[in-house]
Amino acid sequence: MVPAMELHPFDEVVAEAGERIRPGVVVHQQFSCASCGSKQSMYEPNKFYTGGRCEECGAETDIQADGCNYMVIVTRQRR
Repeated sequence: MVPAMELHPFDEVVAEAGERIRPGVVVHQQFSCASCGSKQSMYEPNKFYTGGRCEECGAETDIQADGCNYMVIVTRQRR
């Protein structure tokens, strides 16, 4: 079983993730569905939403109230 994703306060995550965004680095918001617990990742990079719909069960989650996390994607340019 995959351990549950650790969720953090929305405002703190947005501030921390915003500091990481720069050329070659993007972030994607992640949240846990309030209904089924499925880990969800937002498609649009570098944008944070206060709510989201689960792709598994269709339930709405109040991300601002429940908290979230993010993943960082770093791209390297070929030399």
